[in-house]
Amino acid sequence: MKESVPQPGRSVSPAAAPRADTRLWLIRHAEVEARYQGVFGGQIDMELSPRGHEQAAALARYLRSKTINAIYASPMKRVQQTLQPWVVNGVPRPTLMPDLREVDFGVWTGLTFGQVQDRFGVSAWEWLNQLECAAVPQAECAATFRSRVEPCLRRIIRNHPGQEVAVACHGGVIRMLLAILLDMPLPRTGVFQIEYASLTQVRLRPEQTELQLVNFAPWRECLP
Repeated sequence: MKESVPQPGRSVSPAAAPRADTRLWLIRHAEVEARYQGVFGGQIDMELSPRGHEQAAALARYLRSKTINAIYASPMKRVQQTLQPWVVNGVPRPTLMPDLREVDFGVWTGLTFGQVQDRFGVSAWEWLNQLECAAVPQAECAATFRSRVEPCLRRIIRNHPGQEVAVACHGGVIRMLLAILLDMPLPRTGVFQIEYASLTQVRLRPEQTELQLVNFAPWRECLP
């Protein structure tokens, strides 16, 4: 977990920058069902595993102590099931954004990491670089992926200046959001670990963008 990491550049243009500090809570969905673990699931609409439901419950207990003004979410099942224990008793109803769904992995979809290596001669750990150079057949390239995610981000920032906003989505989407917010190439986000049911927090200030929290998983303290 890292805190208060100022970023020298500004990825939010002056016209779009909030006048007061806005804090984004980027939430990755919890663990998925076993048959899709270690798989390029992408836009397969899978569900959570039993452990994933436990992670979601622990995440909800942590988030109940926070004041969140708005929640935006991918409509995919694994995200909606992650939010279910939290979005009760006055917590804002999520606004669904279809364009926050996970990246489309094209012909890699449904393949294990080992199968990608065997069939295409590419390490699964190179997936960000492969998207960046449009090397995955029939997949979204980084530019296309950004073109659908960035308008969502701009809308959220525009609608909630000076507020605390949760964005519940997917590992690939969180990496793209960080690439936009921190003005860095998508492959560079590989330095961040984004675990299941983790929180990553970005503070948008008029003068700069700060990465305040990375990959904080509240469930680690209560689950084996």
